[in-house]
Amino acid sequence: MLEMIKLIGILLVAVGFLFRLNTLLVVMVAGIVTGMVSGLSFYDVISMFGKFFIENRYMSMPIILTLPVIGILERYGLKERAEALITKSKGATTGRVLMSYFTIRESSAALGLNIGGHAQTVRPLVAPMAEGAAQGKYGKLPEKLREKIKANAAAAENTAWFFGEDIFIATGAILLMKGFFDSVGMHVGVWDMALWGIPTAISALIVSWIRFRRFDKYIEKTMKAEGKEEKEAI
Repeated sequence: MLEMIKLIGILLVAVGFLFRLNTLLVVMVAGIVTGMVSGLSFYDVISMFGKFFIENRYMSMPIILTLPVIGILERYGLKERAEALITKSKGATTGRVLMSYFTIRESSAALGLNIGGHAQTVRPLVAPMAEGAAQGKYGKLPEKLREKIKANAAAAENTAWFFGEDIFIATGAILLMKGFFDSVGMHVGVWDMALWGIPTAISALIVSWIRFRRFDKYIEKTMKAEGKEEKEAI
């Protein structure tokens, strides 16, 4: 029973996310509390934070370096051009745009290729294209619907990357699970974990396809109701 207290960090993270507290602060507090209930001193926990930050600081460099480039492209109309391009496509819908990105993102993640991301792809390209697809079909969108489209674009990125990366044996998630299992005496091969990641990735693909089809119907229903309200107002 005393060993279970070490899992309190998971509870703290769940509660923090539930109340939408600052993510970085929640994770740091959970890490400090978990370390201290496991027998480490406050100094030891802080030292581990510093050590792991120094060892992994280069992992964030590609993201940091691409942000200025994305910012310049956005300033010179990248989002507007992406939205205008998809608006001209008659067969495009929001759901199809998001599903296309989901498929590409999950497939590339399964091969170990990181060709997407919120800052690099979703914000400047995918979300504007998804909005443009709906706008080209229904005209001007209400602000609430635009926010829902952005949220679904972000969800496509998160879900595709989360389930896709578990198929590639050299990804951080697989290596983290491998290290954890080894530390508790459970020796599981990385190939076995990657193999069992395939069914969940396929399931995520199917569920997302259903979700995006339903989202297209939701957009159609919302815009019809919006048009009806405008006619009644006139």
